[in-house]
This record gives sequence, C-alpha cells and structure tokens, in this order.
Amino acid sequence: MEVILLEKMGKVGDVGDQITVKAGYARNYLFPFSKAIPATKENIATFEARRGELLKKAAEKLEGEQKRAALLSGAVVTIEANASDEGKLYGSVGTREIAKAASDAGHVIDKSEVELPEGALQQTGEYEITIHLSPEVSTEIKLVISSTGSAADAVAESSDEPEAE
Repeated sequence: MEVILLEKMGKVGDVGDQITVKAGYARNYLFPFSKAIPATKENIATFEARRGELLKKAAEKLEGEQKRAALLSGAVVTIEANASDEGKLYGSVGTREIAKAASDAGHVIDKSEVELPEGALQQTGEYEITIHLSPEVSTEIKLVISSTGSAADAVAESSDEPEAE
C-alpha cells in the first residue's frame, strides 16, 4: 500500500516520503495515529499544498526535543530498592520505575523513551541510561540504585530498640 508520511518515522522515512508499507501497518498504526495518509492523487495534491506547514511543524518538534534533551543531559535520578548485602535487588528496576523516579525528580520521561538493552537492572550501583526522545534525539541520564531494607539494616534497627519487659 502506498502512503505519504506526515512525520519522520525513524528508519521508515521522512516527512513527505511516499513509501510502500503493508496494508495492516498502515490501517492499524499509521492512519489512526495520523502519521501517514494514503497516496491517492487527491491526497498528494493536498499534501503538496500543506508541505511547508508540515515541515515547519516537524522542525519545531525537533527543536523542542533538542531543548528537552539539553535539560535532561547530566540529570541524576536516584531509586531506593530493597537489596541483599551483596547488592542484588529483590526484584528489578525497569523502564517504568526509571520513568516514575525521573518524573518525581522533575524530569518528564515516558517509559517508552527509556532504553535498557540488557533488560531490567538487578544490582545496586550507578548506571548510564539512554533516553530516546525521537529517532534523531537521545541523551543520557545517570541512574543511582541504592539499597534499602537489607538484612543488616533490619538487624541494626531491631538492636537499637529497647526491649520491653
């Protein structure tokens, strides 16, 4: 199926490109999310009339993402999680937890923008996390996972309390 892209789509194409995609991809994703229109004679003429407007909108979106990346660059996000004495987490820290912790710290990040190529994190420590804001714009934040509620902490807390007689 021939379509005209209304916005840049990563490896698929740029604004205004006429590409061939599978019909299901066009019907179920590109058309409902206004990312493309069918490449008919009428739509081609309409697109050519709106080309300048769409390119300007794409440039503004890219500029906004670059500003957002500059704000996020070098940000430090801390997550406290239950871990053993060796630093192994009871559970894991995934994209959802990272996005929530960043949002709590004042940085708006969606979980789909967080990239964890090796899967969820399962150890305490410091990590460099890549945030993909768009196909062209990405930045890195520093994630610190610290331990809470370890067995040693529980023993220390119980020994500090006076015993009731």
